[in-house]
Amino acid sequence: MATGRDRTTTTAHHRTAPRRTRLPTAPSHPRTPPRLLTSLALLPTLLPLLALLTACAAPAAPAAPPASTTPEAPPTPPAALCARLVTHWAREVLDTGTYGDYQSMGLSNGQYALLQDVVDAARPVLKRDGRAAAEQLIDREAGTRCAARYRDGTPTAEPWT
Repeated sequence: MATGRDRTTTTAHHRTAPRRTRLPTAPSHPRTPPRLLTSLALLPTLLPLLALLTACAAPAAPAAPPASTTPEAPPTPPAALCARLVTHWAREVLDTGTYGDYQSMGLSNGQYALLQDVVDAARPVLKRDGRAAAEQLIDREAGTRCAARYRDGTPTAEPWT
């Protein structure tokens, strides 16, 4: 009995070993050289480095000034800045119950005196009418007192006044 792969030949006196026949194979493709495979494996690592080197070697274009669609804000007037500082620190003092050093708060000596006056006025309102009423008084008093203080410009050139 013969199969597709093995053929046995029988003669009268002896039996021969099976002969193997070649089955058709797929067409062979040329083998890729090992150096090319190594180079291709390094390609993902080398591309960013190559791009970086190219970018560094290129001459820098002069930077254009940024286009601004909005004009710069004018400086905050001294009275408004005073009111903002005194309002902030008055609320802090109401929360903590303690004052800090006027210099560490960024206040002048005169602004610190305003802060003490505003907090002294806000404490009884806080006890009597609550937090919201005390904050409204702080906003109103800080604005009024700072506006009066800076009505004619800055009081003096000295930082502690």
